[in-house]
Order: sequence, then C-alpha cells, then structure tokens
Amino acid sequence: MTFILGLTGSIGMGKSTTAQMFRDLGVPVWDADASVHKLYGPSGEAVAPLSNIVPEATESGAVDRSVLRRLIAGKPSLLGKIETIVHPLVAADRAAFRVEHDTAPLIVFDIPLLFETGGDAACDATLVVSTDPEEQRRRVLERGTDPKAFQDLLARQMPDAEKRARATYVILTDTLDGTRKAVADLVSRLTKGTE
Repeated sequence: MTFILGLTGSIGMGKSTTAQMFRDLGVPVWDADASVHKLYGPSGEAVAPLSNIVPEATESGAVDRSVLRRLIAGKPSLLGKIETIVHPLVAADRAAFRVEHDTAPLIVFDIPLLFETGGDAACDATLVVSTDPEEQRRRVLERGTDPKAFQDLLARQMPDAEKRARATYVILTDTLDGTRKAVADLVSRLTKGTE
C-alpha cells in the first residue's frame, strides 16, 4: 500500500529543496504549483473556463498569472470563483498522479497551502519544513522578493508555529546536509513500515 506524505512549509522555508531531496531518493513527488502552471499553460484545462470569468487574463491560449494576480488584488471576490474552477482540476491531476504511481511505497504531495486548503485530508501524514524567521527572511529577500510582497505572502499563509503544531513530522532546513539526512531517515522509516 502506498503511503502519502503531504509536504508543506511557508515561503523561504526550503520546501522546494526538500521536495527535490525526496525525488533524488526515488520518491515520486507531485507538485501543486507545477500542476497549476500546467493547467494555466498553453491549452491547459483551466484556460477556457477562466477565460469566461477573466478574459483579460487569458492570452494566446494561456493564463497570464501576473494579470490574474492584479485582477484578484483589485477584486478579491474573484479568488473564490477562480478556486471553484481550478481546485477540482488540481485535485484530478493529483489523483491521476497517485494512480500512475500506485506501486510506489511512498508518494509526496508538495502543496504550499496544504493545511489552508484541507489538502492534508488526502494524506497519511504531513511534513512541515521550517527554519528560524531571520533565515526565512534572508532567503526570500535574497531571491529578489520585495519586503512588502514577502509580508503580504506571509499574511496569507498559516503561521509557521501553527503548521508545526499540526504536522506529523517537522524537518528543520537550517543546513543542506542536516535536511538531506532527515529526509533520508524519514524515507527509510516510512518505506520500511516502522512508523
């Protein structure tokens, strides 16, 4: 039976790096952001339905995410309508991935808003990656993110302390070597049935 591990963490906590460490160990990882990117891309399944409610955000058979963000910022009520379209498509993509990898002992669902969207209900356990607030801020600003944009993103996400409290597992991502070892240990435990 396949064990489903939900992976999440706030911006700058090392979630993408940790997801890659799972991949490097041969664990199939479904990426929610990549799924949305595909749905919004040329001829993606979300393009036509979104063009009905936000035609100005679709161009050349794709959704322009920057235009979509600007429209949502100007009219927050749009977000609910967009989610009504996109969330079922994302769930279907995730279900197809699970079927495709049904013989794997472990699958990771990489979902940035895992708890916020109730995605943890589809998982056998959850993993939160975390670091201290100063390191988080340094990482995010080092990427070129505007400090105000960083604060806005944090405001929309569940606080790190709450995520940690809800998680089955927590991995601190302070160092690459420490994170890599913690991921390998967790994969070993989950795939050997010792949990």
